[in-house]
Parts: sequence; structure tokens; C-alpha cells
Amino acid sequence: MPELPEVEVTRLSFAERIAGAQIVGVRFGMPLRWPLGVEPQVLLKQHVLAVRRRGKYLLLDLEDGMVMLHLGMSGSLSFVQQPPAPGKHDHFDLCTSYGVLRLNDPRRFGAVVYAQSEQAPVAQKLLGKLGMEPLGPEFDVVLFRHGLLRRKAPIKQVLLAGDVVVGVGNIYASEALFRAGIRPTTAASRLSRPRIARLHQAIVAVLARAVERGGSTLRDFSNAHGEAGHFQLEAMVYAREGLACKACATPIKAIRQGQRSTFFCPSCQKP
Repeated sequence: MPELPEVEVTRLSFAERIAGAQIVGVRFGMPLRWPLGVEPQVLLKQHVLAVRRRGKYLLLDLEDGMVMLHLGMSGSLSFVQQPPAPGKHDHFDLCTSYGVLRLNDPRRFGAVVYAQSEQAPVAQKLLGKLGMEPLGPEFDVVLFRHGLLRRKAPIKQVLLAGDVVVGVGNIYASEALFRAGIRPTTAASRLSRPRIARLHQAIVAVLARAVERGGSTLRDFSNAHGEAGHFQLEAMVYAREGLACKACATPIKAIRQGQRSTFFCPSCQKP
């Protein structure tokens, strides 16, 4: 699943190129996770003012309203002037005066939804309960600590939930917890102030590095230029079960938490 770094890398790969473009056509293929919510004609002749990100949603600001895009489990966007004919898994085209923004989504868990504003009910339903943005100034360590201390669940599960801080997906949660020296099974409410501060710093560092490296391509992710990510090549624990820890040589362990694989070093990461 594309996580925050992959979505941010995608945004950066086409945001400047589409800004100012006029929408001249809209095409849908097979139904996506949720309907657009308005007739496609509502988008025609509008200009794309900017492309923002909230969590794992891309927000295309229009002159009247906005389009929220979610890549789902396997989606990716491309933006080219003259794309080929739509393929089997190309389920959305936003045709503009500068090029075509195309959503390829084999599993069709992605979504393209229109909202009048971020305060509209449909936007609040999708965005309203998201936690702090980890790469923005609002990611305050004090608020982060207060959010964690209210949760008795294992810290990795709290990070994945996204209501304290958004976008720390499976690979990045494992890597941030390793960097902070925290066992993934430790209850969030048991973490001390210094450990929470280290985790706060680790989340920012890991996500920023992931964006710098173009995200992680574990299966089929690519940005709007068609380029793969490379952060997975730097992973300290993720997908390294049985291999020696790069810091202490202890074999990396893997467990299941909430149907997701978790990787950690039993020596470097303390309960």
C-alpha cells in the first residue's frame, strides 16, 4: 500500500506541472472504492490551482471545490501530455490543457471524490479524524506524547492507526521504532518522555529520508514520472527476518501484529 512518503513523492512529481491547467475532460473506467459524488461535468473548465496532501490523500484544489485522490492498495498516478489508450487497470483520467492525470489501480481500492471544501461532510468523513502531519510544523512532541499516553495498545499499532500521527505505515513504523530503540509490542502508554521524544525525532527522520529516496517500491509503486522508490534498500529491520542486525549483528525477528508483519531487533529495541 502506498504510504505517506509514496503519496508525497507522487505529489511532488506532478504538482508543479499541473498547476494552472484547465480541466477539459474526465474519464472513468471500472468503479472505484467510492463514487465521485457529482456529475463529472462539474469539473469541466475548472482550473487546477494546487495539489496538496493530507495524510495519504492528494487534494487537487479547483476554482470551485476540490478533488480528493486516494491510491488505495495498489494505485499509482501518471501525468503525461499524450498517454496511450487506457489499459485494463486505468480507471480514471483527468484530462487537462497541460496533460492527462491517470490513475492506474489494479485492485480498485483507490478513490476519486469531489468535495466543495475540506469542511464539507464528505471531506470530513475521510479527513476529519486524521492525526497530525509528521512532516509539518504541527507535529508537536507534546501533543504527540499526550496522544500516546492515552493509548494502551502496542506502540506500533497506535502508529498504524493514524489518529495520533498520520502516514506512518508498516515499513516506516518498523524503521522508526528501530531508530528510537523501542520494541514494537511496548504499550504506548508505558513510554517515558525521553523515549517518546526519540520516537518523534525518528518518525520525522525516517519519513523525510523516505521522501528523499523516492519512497519504497516493494511491489509496483512508481511516481508520476514512472520512477521507482529506493528507501527499501536502506531498511534496517523491515523484511530482514533472520538476517544480522546492521547495528549489533543480532538476528532480526518477525512477528504478526494486527495481520501485519512487524520486524525488530530484540537487542537494540527494548520493551
